[in-house]
Amino acid sequence: MSSYIEELFSLTGRVALITGGSSGIGYAIAEALGRSGAAVVLVARREKELARAVHTLEAHGVRAAAVSADLGDRAAVARVCAEAAGFFGEIDILVNDAANNIRRPMEQLTPGDYDETIAVNLTAPFLLGQHFGPRMASNGWGRIINIGSQQSISAFGDSGVYGAAKAAICGLTRSQAEAWSKAGVTSNTIIPGFVLTPLTEPAQAVPGRVEALAARSMTGRNGIPADFAGAAVFLAGDASAYVTGQAICVDGGFSVH
Repeated sequence: MSSYIEELFSLTGRVALITGGSSGIGYAIAEALGRSGAAVVLVARREKELARAVHTLEAHGVRAAAVSADLGDRAAVARVCAEAAGFFGEIDILVNDAANNIRRPMEQLTPGDYDETIAVNLTAPFLLGQHFGPRMASNGWGRIINIGSQQSISAFGDSGVYGAAKAAICGLTRSQAEAWSKAGVTSNTIIPGFVLTPLTEPAQAVPGRVEALAARSMTGRNGIPADFAGAAVFLAGDASAYVTGQAICVDGGFSVH
């Protein structure tokens, strides 16, 4: 039984790049992929948090490295592309988790807010996919996992530009799947519910908001980063070879309630 499970889900010999990998959902996915056998390269802005994440991963026996970069800066994205394969070899698994969310009423959003939001949430995943996708295709195997949002599929609490970018992530996923699936590279979106992470701290600070959102979920609770480990391991390995172009909700039933 164990050998069968290992055949389906082991990531031994694979190398994963995870943006937003120093905390929240990104870190949880990095740990899950690493403990399933992959070497992992984390990308985030803050060097201290990256170093702490790498140390924690290494304590779990995971081969880990980090690149500090602001993915809102195209030059920094290019540097990630140039440096990523230098740690453990070519990237097999790309996880686009890094995000920002400027939460203001729609009419108050500025062109600068638009540019900043689109750069991190959509342009960076596009550029990283454009770099690593063809390389995966030439190797005959690869996985792209894009992290969406409830705003990918519905309006939700000052969705603003973030909502537009996260809806576009699902379209990007389908385009990537169309481009490279025949070459063994799948692309899928994970859509979280309301998850208790640093990104959602502004919403968590609104009195009663956390409790109301938990009550809306069919499971009666909000998500935590560890809830995404299993889905990520599935989508990153051989078990999901026939799953591509999909948006998979990992949201406790939030989206259908």
